[in-house]
Amino acid sequence: MTRSPLVLAALAALLPLCAAAQAQSVPQPQTDPYKILQTAKVGGDGGFDYLTADSENRTLYIARSGAAGHIAVFNLDTLAQVGDIPGASAHGAVVDDATGHGFATSKPITMFDAKTFAVIKKIDVQGNPDGYLVDAYNHRYYVLSHSAPNVTVIDSKDGAILGTIDLGGAPEQAVTDGKGHLYIDLEDKDAIAVVDVNTMKMTGKYDISSKGGGCAGLAIDAKNNVLFAACRDKNNMIILSATDGKILTALPIGVGCDGATFNPATNEVFSSQGDGTLTIIKENSPTSFAVEQTVKTPARAKTLTLDSKTGHILLMAAEYGAVPAPATPAAGAAPTQGPRPGGRGRAPMIPGSFSILVVGK
Repeated sequence: MTRSPLVLAALAALLPLCAAAQAQSVPQPQTDPYKILQTAKVGGDGGFDYLTADSENRTLYIARSGAAGHIAVFNLDTLAQVGDIPGASAHGAVVDDATGHGFATSKPITMFDAKTFAVIKKIDVQGNPDGYLVDAYNHRYYVLSHSAPNVTVIDSKDGAILGTIDLGGAPEQAVTDGKGHLYIDLEDKDAIAVVDVNTMKMTGKYDISSKGGGCAGLAIDAKNNVLFAACRDKNNMIILSATDGKILTALPIGVGCDGATFNPATNEVFSSQGDGTLTIIKENSPTSFAVEQTVKTPARAKTLTLDSKTGHILLMAAEYGAVPAPATPAAGAAPTQGPRPGGRGRAPMIPGSFSILVVGK
């Protein structure tokens, strides 16, 4: 059939429109918003556990443990070291900006000036200081210990010990709702302890064992009363109501979690894992949650902190050598075991490899 020139012209005009419509219908690849923005190799000796950002004063505290234990202080914006607190082999350090005092979970506790980093005094405590929290609600510093007493309460104004709290389990991370309640995950009890800060008593315990356990990270959306418990047993994030402990859902995360934090500006919760992943979960509403992204990080970057001013997540990591072979016992001697099962030792950290990681959009 012969087509007229007018018909052919009309068809030619429609072809680009059809192609454009078809292109628009094809799903476009999504770009992951978060990535590692910076890696600063800062070196230094000693083990490491927690790091804490003081967003108001633009400082970052990293505790280094061991014989030369100290608290290294870095500028949050440049990651240049701006101070050091010697003689404090601790798990971590944090500052109460209202009082200008900082505390490190060494034993004894090290109390220091947040401006000059000078040590104010040492505070003798029982137990084995590990995790920590400063609550702006009443300006108290809470020291967490796996052994009794599980929580030691210190007045951040003068460093006086106000009392202790028995949780009946091993606390890992604590959060505050800013209204007089603390929530503390008990790693060995598959539960979240509820503490009244005014009476310094545990008033309840939320059982989360139906969804998992071994929780080592805890975050809170204080506005909507939602808790996020990062757990190791099933490698998941158990999300529950802070009001009554009702479990809302559970979402997958990486292996070996050891910290969680919530950013109220973006309604996102972050969980860092020792398998080299950072899981980001989006709170679409107080009852709707979804895994938004998984960021690849160096292995063992398993604790984290939030810079609330920039929205950046900071982690720390180091490079390690080969695990040493077990020593050969002398003839006739009984076999011995090293720090690892089967007599295998711990992989040595490569000198000077300690680094700070910055993750953001």
